[in-house]
Amino acid sequence: MSKFYKKIIRQLLFKMPTETAHEFGVESLKLGLAPKLAQKLAAQFLQEEAFGKLPRFGLNFKSPMGIAAGFDKNGVVVNQLAALGFGFVEVGTVTFNPQKGNEKPRLFRLPEDEALINRLGFNNEGTRKVVERLKKINPACVLGVNIGKNKDVPNEEAVENYLKSFDPASTVADYIAVNVSSPNTPNLRQLQKAENLEELLTALQKRNRELSAKPLLVKIAPDLSEAEIEAVADIAVRLNLSGIIATNTTINRSHLKTSRDNIDEIGSGGLSGKPLRRRSTEVISKIYKYSNGKIPIVGVGGIFTAEDAFEKIAAGACLIQAYTGFVYQGFTFARDINKGLSAILKKKGFKSLDEAVGINTK
Repeated sequence: MSKFYKKIIRQLLFKMPTETAHEFGVESLKLGLAPKLAQKLAAQFLQEEAFGKLPRFGLNFKSPMGIAAGFDKNGVVVNQLAALGFGFVEVGTVTFNPQKGNEKPRLFRLPEDEALINRLGFNNEGTRKVVERLKKINPACVLGVNIGKNKDVPNEEAVENYLKSFDPASTVADYIAVNVSSPNTPNLRQLQKAENLEELLTALQKRNRELSAKPLLVKIAPDLSEAEIEAVADIAVRLNLSGIIATNTTINRSHLKTSRDNIDEIGSGGLSGKPLRRRSTEVISKIYKYSNGKIPIVGVGGIFTAEDAFEKIAAGACLIQAYTGFVYQGFTFARDINKGLSAILKKKGFKSLDEAVGINTK
């Protein structure tokens, strides 16, 4: 099936504009896997998975492989993705008020690099509408909701804007991810600075305790300096965050096979895919080191194979996510990663995935 996807389906999809192909893929999942069938298939697959229950920040994951925020922005194919083998789905990024996002074209392929560049700009239907949709499904996997800031809200008012999304999102999410690292919302990454990040996460944790105490994670950029990574790890430990998602897309354009002229023609945006693999693994390792392994890490960035997944686990990640790898590898992607990762763990003599977490960083 993987070869068929690459030789036939991907060739057809890659003839379409990138965002059109993405929308077609989502619609195909909706039509090809009806909600009840998807839920049944997901439950059957996840019961068969070799990892057993993976306890992470108070939740039980049946597979370590998740779909990263950005693929299912509006929560329309959660169970369909679970049916493909994803143990958790992170919906979003959602913002309190609906947003159209940036002008098209805003999503681009770099086939030579097996990468994507996006400057979508948090296009979504708004937190309240997405939450109402999620209330109507019975998720067959762990459900995360990724929240961000509206583009027209200045950073001085960011806390209030995030809180407005947090309140409804917490009613449906198993965990909430705070996105302060997209390069496509002006000045958003300024919220990663220690003083800004601590203010935001302190307010969210306070509200979190007042409501239902859902696991709260923060998603960071791969472009942070060593000192900034250390500061994020320190804040996460002190505020008792449930985890760090490492990493978002990068603004770095070095060491690409795609010609400089093509890169310049595409313009700004976040780069994801294979070129991000090494850097995201480095960031995972640094977070693991600076937090003394106390903070659960969701590793994301450049995962295309089971070997890539194991690399993230060995660096310190206890869960993994992908998006671009799924686009390039096809519908069997999650199952292939899960089966391959299980085989690698057995071959290396690990009795469980937990035994491998951080083994290269330790």
